[in-house]
Amino acid sequence: MVDASEAQARPASDCLFCKIAAGAIPSEKLHDDGTVFVIADINPQAPVHLLVIPFEHLTSVAAVGANNASLMRNMTMLANEAAKAAGVAKSGYRLVMNTGPEGGQSVAHLHMHVLGGRQLSGQMG
Repeated sequence: MVDASEAQARPASDCLFCKIAAGAIPSEKLHDDGTVFVIADINPQAPVHLLVIPFEHLTSVAAVGANNASLMRNMTMLANEAAKAAGVAKSGYRLVMNTGPEGGQSVAHLHMHVLGGRQLSGQMG
Protein backbone atom coordinates (compact mmCIF):
# COMPACT_ATOMS: atom_id res chain seq x y z
CA MET A 1 0.00 0.00 0.00
CA VAL A 2 1.28 3.48 -0.90
CA ASP A 3 0.87 6.24 1.67
CA ALA A 4 -0.23 9.75 0.71
CA SER A 5 3.26 11.28 0.97
CA GLU A 6 4.69 8.68 -1.44
CA ALA A 7 1.85 9.24 -3.89
CA GLN A 8 2.48 12.98 -3.89
CA ALA A 9 6.21 12.46 -4.46
CA ARG A 10 5.62 10.76 -7.82
CA PRO A 11 5.56 12.92 -10.96
CA ALA A 12 2.02 13.84 -11.91
CA SER A 13 1.30 13.36 -15.60
CA ASP A 14 -0.94 16.44 -15.71
CA CYS A 15 1.38 18.69 -13.67
CA LEU A 16 2.88 21.64 -15.56
CA PHE A 17 6.00 21.76 -13.38
CA CYS A 18 6.56 17.99 -13.63
CA LYS A 19 6.43 18.33 -17.42
CA ILE A 20 8.96 21.19 -17.30
CA ALA A 21 11.19 19.18 -14.94
CA ALA A 22 11.08 16.20 -17.32
CA GLY A 23 11.84 18.38 -20.36
CA ALA A 24 8.46 17.65 -21.98
CA ILE A 25 7.75 21.39 -21.94
CA PRO A 26 10.76 23.51 -22.90
CA SER A 27 11.85 26.12 -20.39
CA GLU A 28 15.18 27.78 -19.76
CA LYS A 29 16.41 26.48 -16.43
CA LEU A 30 18.47 29.25 -14.85
CA HIS A 31 19.77 26.73 -12.34
CA ASP A 32 19.40 22.97 -11.99
CA ASP A 33 21.09 20.99 -9.23
CA GLY A 34 19.23 17.75 -9.94
CA THR A 35 16.93 18.26 -6.95
CA VAL A 36 15.63 21.79 -7.51
CA PHE A 37 15.55 24.06 -10.55
CA VAL A 38 14.88 27.77 -11.18
CA ILE A 39 12.95 29.30 -14.07
CA ALA A 40 11.60 32.77 -14.82
CA ASP A 41 7.86 33.15 -14.22
CA ILE A 42 5.95 33.52 -17.51
CA ASN A 43 3.57 36.02 -15.86
CA PRO A 44 5.96 38.18 -13.81
CA GLN A 45 4.55 40.22 -10.95
CA ALA A 46 7.81 42.18 -10.47
CA PRO A 47 10.86 43.00 -12.61
CA VAL A 48 12.50 39.89 -11.10
CA HIS A 49 10.09 37.00 -10.69
CA LEU A 50 11.70 33.58 -10.50
CA LEU A 51 10.27 30.21 -9.50
CA VAL A 52 12.24 27.72 -7.41
CA ILE A 53 10.76 24.28 -8.09
CA PRO A 54 11.70 20.83 -6.79
CA PHE A 55 11.81 17.94 -9.24
CA GLU A 56 9.93 15.89 -6.65
CA HIS A 57 6.17 16.34 -6.97
CA LEU A 58 4.66 17.60 -3.73
CA THR A 59 1.32 19.35 -4.14
CA SER A 60 2.14 22.28 -1.83
CA VAL A 61 3.98 23.27 1.32
CA ALA A 62 1.09 21.62 3.20
CA ALA A 63 2.37 18.24 1.91
CA VAL A 64 5.88 18.84 3.30
CA GLY A 65 6.90 16.59 6.18
CA ALA A 66 9.97 16.11 8.32
CA ASN A 67 11.45 13.90 5.60
CA ASN A 68 11.49 16.95 3.29
CA ALA A 69 13.65 19.17 5.54
CA SER A 70 16.70 18.99 3.25
CA LEU A 71 14.53 19.80 0.21
CA MET A 72 13.16 22.92 1.92
CA ARG A 73 16.69 23.95 2.91
CA ASN A 74 17.89 23.47 -0.68
CA MET A 75 14.96 25.48 -2.05
CA THR A 76 15.69 28.37 0.31
CA MET A 77 19.42 28.35 -0.39
CA LEU A 78 18.80 28.23 -4.14
CA ALA A 79 16.29 31.09 -3.87
CA ASN A 80 18.97 33.17 -2.14
CA GLU A 81 21.51 32.28 -4.85
CA ALA A 82 18.98 33.13 -7.58
CA ALA A 83 18.30 36.52 -5.95
CA LYS A 84 22.04 37.24 -5.92
CA ALA A 85 22.40 36.19 -9.57
CA ALA A 86 19.44 38.39 -10.53
CA GLY A 87 21.02 41.38 -8.78
CA VAL A 88 18.34 41.91 -6.11
CA ALA A 89 20.05 40.45 -3.04
CA LYS A 90 21.37 43.78 -1.74
CA SER A 91 18.25 45.87 -2.42
CA GLY A 92 15.88 43.21 -1.11
CA TYR A 93 13.50 40.56 -2.35
CA ARG A 94 10.53 38.54 -1.22
CA LEU A 95 10.13 34.76 -1.03
CA VAL A 96 6.53 33.53 -1.36
CA MET A 97 4.97 30.08 -1.16
CA ASN A 98 1.25 30.05 -1.92
CA THR A 99 -0.77 27.10 -0.63
CA GLY A 100 -4.17 26.04 -1.92
CA PRO A 101 -6.75 27.94 -3.97
CA GLU A 102 -7.51 30.58 -1.33
CA GLY A 103 -3.79 31.04 -0.77
CA GLY A 104 -3.31 31.92 -4.45
CA GLN A 105 -1.61 28.69 -5.56
CA SER A 106 -2.20 28.28 -9.30
CA VAL A 107 -0.05 25.17 -9.93
CA ALA A 108 -0.47 22.21 -7.56
CA HIS A 109 3.26 21.54 -7.26
CA LEU A 110 5.41 22.92 -4.46
CA HIS A 111 7.28 26.05 -5.59
CA MET A 112 8.73 29.26 -4.23
CA HIS A 113 8.51 32.68 -5.86
CA VAL A 114 11.49 35.06 -5.74
CA LEU A 115 10.24 38.63 -6.30
CA GLY A 116 12.31 41.79 -6.49
CA GLY A 117 13.68 44.58 -8.63
CA ARG A 118 11.38 47.31 -7.29
CA GLN A 119 9.81 48.46 -4.03
CA LEU A 120 7.30 45.73 -3.22
CA SER A 121 3.93 46.44 -1.65
CA GLY A 122 3.71 46.06 2.10
CA GLN A 123 0.40 44.24 1.75
CA MET A 124 0.60 40.51 2.12
CA GLY A 125 -2.98 39.54 1.40
